[in-house]
Amino acid sequence: MEAIERGSEALGYRQLVAIARGDAELRLGAGALARLANGRAIVERIIKSGERAYGISTGLGALSEIVLSGAQQTELSRNTLMSHACGVGAPLSVPATRAIMVSLVNDLCHGKSGVSLGVVAQLVSLINRRITPVVPSQGSVGYIVHGAHIGLALIGIGDVSVDGRRIPAADALETAGLKPVELGAKDGLCLVNGTRCLTGLACLALAEAEQLADWADVTGALSFEGLKGQLAAYDEAVLALKPHSGLLHVGRRLRALLADSEIVAQAQGYRTQDALSIRSIPQIHGATRDQIDHVRSQIDTELGSATDNPLVIGTPDAYRVISNAHPHGQSLGMAMDLLAMAVAELGSVAERRLDRLINPAVSTLPAFLVQEGGVNSGMMIAQYAAASLAAENRLLAQPMVTDNHITSAQQEDHLSLGTPSALKCLQVIANTRHILAIEFLLAAQALEFYPGLKAGRGTGAAHALLRAEIPPYVKDRFLSPDIALVARRMGETGWAGAIAAAM
Repeated sequence: MEAIERGSEALGYRQLVAIARGDAELRLGAGALARLANGRAIVERIIKSGERAYGISTGLGALSEIVLSGAQQTELSRNTLMSHACGVGAPLSVPATRAIMVSLVNDLCHGKSGVSLGVVAQLVSLINRRITPVVPSQGSVGYIVHGAHIGLALIGIGDVSVDGRRIPAADALETAGLKPVELGAKDGLCLVNGTRCLTGLACLALAEAEQLADWADVTGALSFEGLKGQLAAYDEAVLALKPHSGLLHVGRRLRALLADSEIVAQAQGYRTQDALSIRSIPQIHGATRDQIDHVRSQIDTELGSATDNPLVIGTPDAYRVISNAHPHGQSLGMAMDLLAMAVAELGSVAERRLDRLINPAVSTLPAFLVQEGGVNSGMMIAQYAAASLAAENRLLAQPMVTDNHITSAQQEDHLSLGTPSALKCLQVIANTRHILAIEFLLAAQALEFYPGLKAGRGTGAAHALLRAEIPPYVKDRFLSPDIALVARRMGETGWAGAIAAAM
């Protein structure tokens, strides 16, 4: 298996996602180890000097004015994990938790947190041995809670997932030949602070959104073909008059997907102008791609950032320890709200397209895409499912970062709510994937009513891939498994790669 090294340079989001999904292992390079050693030496110097430093020799949050003795400083690390691990709700998925763990390692390796090397080594061991803490999904206002649950697993407390089984963390460590890590001063705070949770989830969301943007072009092109779309709206010269990069990119993809389509060629002049859900695919999908580009920039910056509090700067002989606000996740919180809106729009316009496919008043196709209507309902209720998901997305796409609550006795009186924003963004993505899967099924069924006419290069390849696993609908049959299969294929690379190769 490929090993990705976290050295002097920060991980990229694609590297983080590859490790989170189990496609690569994580290694610590010499540059990262040197930075970790330097940061820890500074913390040790602070402890030895007896100076006051937030979270090292003092309590946390509103208790930051309480000065702690040497033994209490170490005890605080364990107590921080115990008291902060108060998440509720269903557990995060294994990839989501692993993404947070990898993000945590990446951030700590900037060397500005002062964490003990043993803590980072234990995190890497759990990642590579597929020992994943069971982390409740809810309870974070931006950071803290998820990291605390992960931290407890490092010391053998709580449950973990191994090969799909939920077992006590202590048992998993023993089986793997690992010992509970010994926490030192500040280690507990290092594990719960910063934007690591938000960043890890955001990397997953970005990777999945990029994938969905490509699929939306494919399913949109299939619907365009099935609805006898007028290709002039995608004319290269016309689109160049509104040169947003995303718009131009989608225009090129649509022209490639539909190239050599006999269905489209025969339909030219059929109507003067298509409905906006068909005519404006470059404008709508392109706007989503432009927002994805912005989110990517925000994530890249965050991965290259040290987000702990306090941060240690310099060397053990010439250092500063500085309380700061880098754990505030405002930039990524806004980015996740934006991404949720952008992806929700992909689902919203797809639902409008697939609704047209089943309506003979606007499609000229058989009602609900089935020949024997009445005894067969065809794709009638599949559209209901898409409408339900689109409605849920509209609610989830409301911004979270503009909300606010006060925590820690007003010590933390402005919060990004970035982690819950990332979690709802991931739900929007999951919903949209299912909407696009439904559009794929319906649009492919529409092409069955153009016998003898060849589909486009890309759309034809997509149709053939689908039909290799799912036959046309002649009579009603169980639809839910078909939707699930297509959604699963959309999350893989095989179909997408074959379609790209055909264009």
